[in-house]
Amino acid sequence: MEFSRERYVRKLRERLGNGLVKVITGSRRAGKSYLLNNLFYRDLLDSGVDESSILRFAFDSDEDLDLIRGYYPDEETKLRHNDGSYLVNSRKFRAYLKDWAKGRERIYLLLDEVQLLEDFPSTVNGLLRHRGYEVFVTGSNSKFLSTDIATEFRGRGSPIHVLPLSFSEYVEGTGLPPEDAWRDYVETGGIPLVACMNTRYERRRYLELLCEETYLKDVVARNHVRNTEALSDVLNICASLIGSFVNPSRIADTFGTVLRKNITDDTVSKYIDHFEESFLLSKALRYNVKGRKYIGTPYKLYFEDPGVRNARLNFRQIEETHIMENILYNELRYRGFNVDVGQVPVYSDSKRTASDGDEASGFLEVDFVATSGDSKYYIQSALSIATPEKADSEKRPLRSIDDSFTKVIVTKNRLNPFRDEKGIVTVDLFDFLLDFDSLRHI
Repeated sequence: MEFSRERYVRKLRERLGNGLVKVITGSRRAGKSYLLNNLFYRDLLDSGVDESSILRFAFDSDEDLDLIRGYYPDEETKLRHNDGSYLVNSRKFRAYLKDWAKGRERIYLLLDEVQLLEDFPSTVNGLLRHRGYEVFVTGSNSKFLSTDIATEFRGRGSPIHVLPLSFSEYVEGTGLPPEDAWRDYVETGGIPLVACMNTRYERRRYLELLCEETYLKDVVARNHVRNTEALSDVLNICASLIGSFVNPSRIADTFGTVLRKNITDDTVSKYIDHFEESFLLSKALRYNVKGRKYIGTPYKLYFEDPGVRNARLNFRQIEETHIMENILYNELRYRGFNVDVGQVPVYSDSKRTASDGDEASGFLEVDFVATSGDSKYYIQSALSIATPEKADSEKRPLRSIDDSFTKVIVTKNRLNPFRDEKGIVTVDLFDFLLDFDSLRHI
């Protein structure tokens, strides 16, 4: 089973010739290495690039490291630390690369686990001084799994963030009918390796170990967290709150009243920032649609992969409504949108139009405000709108927005899209997810 990840391959292809280091970021097991060393490698060959012009080098592969051992033979290839970790001797690698590059005008470097290379930002940046070098890198340690990795390349990095499989990628790769694929995807998510596993038990167990033994340990290592138990508890609480507004002070109160532990709201905020920086989850800020400004806390949190979220709760809290909202949020990000939670102020009946300074009598929520360039969409996630009352509840915030941008309700109804008299479009969940351009087709 293979997932084409064509959108990411295209992004890498489009960055050829930009003079920057192409930095592939994303959480562990999102498929970064396979994307670079298999899918993009084949794309280069298919586009006519000569195989001899491509160097694939993995710094965690002894077979690849054997290629550089003969250079500066008096020096160690692996520079070992007291804790058992190592860095690869950058002088040896540069000497090997200099020899390999002789006689080649155009060079494509696909460097995997590049964080294992000694002083990797300086070495990689130095490669850009050579005309004709195209440099692509990926990695997976606590430093590399961070939103600030681009700064390591001193403004010379071009990041491509890789999410786990979207639902359409999942359906295409597994070959399952959408209804069957949805049942698995809602439960165990879109990590490619997990999607290839044969049994629910295997998928669930792997995700539980991945959370505990990899993701959390990465956060601890990168941020030198001492209170690992509290960190784990905060992640569990965040997992239980997807689709709901999160307030760090309330989470801190929960520690005191339920868990009988003391923790400050500043510490909770710091831990949530750690999770976001490490691509475990993403923060959706509130945006006042009419005031056109952002609002601070509370905000919403969504996991980059629903399977990881479910694993944190031992698969005991699988609410399709909230997980569908999480999936739609990730889908919009996958399509390149900036995604916020919309807040629409409403005023009393006696004040149907508001002036500057008028106080709203209340607020309505739009699940997502998705923007990209000049495009903007207001989107509601509703698993079912089986009654007129539910339909009115979902449409009321959209009707309260008086601009001309498209307003959409995504629901699981298996019906063709239809538009009401106010221009609000209702579209089936699978139709929305399986068509990358579904918003433009509305």
